[in-house]
Amino acid sequence: MLSDDVRQAVASTLASAERDRVPVSPLRDTWPDLDVVDSYSIQLLNIADRLAAGATVHGHKVGLSSKAMQEMMGVDEPDYGHLLSDMQVFSDVPLSVGRYCMPRVEVEVAFVLGRTLPGEGCTEADVLDATDYVTASIELIDSRITNWDIKIADTIADNASSAGYVLGSARIDPAGLDLTTIEAKLLCNGEEVAAGRSDAVLGNPVTAVAWLARKVASFGVTLDAGHVILPGSVHRAIDARAGDNFEAVFTDLGSVQLSFTE
Repeated sequence: MLSDDVRQAVASTLASAERDRVPVSPLRDTWPDLDVVDSYSIQLLNIADRLAAGATVHGHKVGLSSKAMQEMMGVDEPDYGHLLSDMQVFSDVPLSVGRYCMPRVEVEVAFVLGRTLPGEGCTEADVLDATDYVTASIELIDSRITNWDIKIADTIADNASSAGYVLGSARIDPAGLDLTTIEAKLLCNGEEVAAGRSDAVLGNPVTAVAWLARKVASFGVTLDAGHVILPGSVHRAIDARAGDNFEAVFTDLGSVQLSFTE
């Protein structure tokens, strides 16, 4: 467990790395006593600074939502990060890779809430009742840790390695839709580079959203009406380079695009 002063020092280190696009050594090497509780506190310190600077909370993302990723990280539950207003990106506005350290993309089924979710005790039924619509999305992830050399405490402190998100234009009512069988494929410059199915996310992405509502409640956070929730990727992350044009194509949810320049 780290002191408050050391937590602030770690938060400042990560903020500088993101601002300057200069990744830092793994946090666990510099601060070997860093644990998960410290990491969530560090994440919240940087989120508070960004909110004070004018950003607003647009939602949250779930990471490590596959059993394989949890086993690789040595944990038995997912993690989460914040989606802020300055992280929203758009299909018709190419992104400069120079804005990021080592950007990657992931394909996800996005949930947009119509009502605030309960916290403790939130169920899958609560999630479905509160969801306004689901849609296609691409999450842009980035690591402020050198070469993506991360363990669980590193990524949590680093806002779960989140950097941005883009939503598709389709707005699909989840009622009557089997959210466990949605197929998705990711094309890069017209060539398929990854594919997956929605049940790769804890068996059901709705389960991930319910877990998130319960988890953030322990930090005094709620998932509010209007929030975007990204429950986890249906496939491995893919590196993004200048000149890449990505398109994520889903059954039932349409598609969404994201492109990169120098």
